[in-house]
Amino acid sequence: MDSLDHTLMQLTTALTQASRAYKSMADKVASEYSLSQATALPVLILGRLGAEGVRPGVLADALGLEASSLVRVVDLLIDNGLIERREDPQDRRAKILQLTDDGTTRAAQMEAALIPFRRSVFGECDPADIDACLRVLTCIQSRIGKPSEQNPDKA
Repeated sequence: MDSLDHTLMQLTTALTQASRAYKSMADKVASEYSLSQATALPVLILGRLGAEGVRPGVLADALGLEASSLVRVVDLLIDNGLIERREDPQDRRAKILQLTDDGTTRAAQMEAALIPFRRSVFGECDPADIDACLRVLTCIQSRIGKPSEQNPDKA
């Protein structure tokens, strides 16, 4: 194995481990709002995508999921009063997902809580390294087929 292959192996291992650790820590933040990381992320993303709401497929793309995988989570969030399905004003045959007032409040609270959380996670990192890391991750996403332009900043 040459040096580049060894470095790439270390990078992918570190990426996987960092992702798991980050999700675990983010789950603790979400739990403060009676949500899990899996249910908090759709609420956050809906908040970031705008008050007008979006079609389920758009939310699924932003989360990196198939629309069918999102149904159970959406139903749970509807049951918890955080989001609602509405008729799309552009096409009455279609539905949009929109945050309720409670969902909007929780999304804003979580966004505020994530600021110091992210700063504590990345606090020891040089801002130039963070920018370089973002460029590398964006490159990986585009090579794998998930353009970062379709994925708003995730938690």
